[in-house]
Amino acid sequence: QVQLVESGGGLVQAGDSLRLSCAASGRTFGTYVMGWFRQAPGKEREFVAAVSWSAGDTYYADSVKGRFTISRDNAKSTVYLQMNSLKPEDTAVYYCAGSEQIYYRTSYYYQRSYGYWGQGAQVTVSS
Repeated sequence: QVQLVESGGGLVQAGDSLRLSCAASGRTFGTYVMGWFRQAPGKEREFVAAVSWSAGDTYYADSVKGRFTISRDNAKSTVYLQMNSLKPEDTAVYYCAGSEQIYYRTSYYYQRSYGYWGQGAQVTVSS
């Protein structure tokens, strides 16, 4: 099993950058698919980004493509989400998620593909 703990959230202004980290416990982190989701007030949780176990494949929501970058360091059991050019609409609680295995590319985008979740980190972007 994997336990996930997010950090790095905060309050920033529009146009600023922020990096979220997700530290994982467990010896098999390097084999897990990792993703980031977010949930804004009054909205459903949505996919943000995901990375394969080898970091060879990355996936992004259209709303963050070109601004956010997901990466991982398997030696540190950590996955990152670098967020640049932040907008007020990026305000949300950001959740780190992990999956032991995802077979289909389309499945990377779905919450049900991930069995492990962090507690969430608040990101607030002021205009």
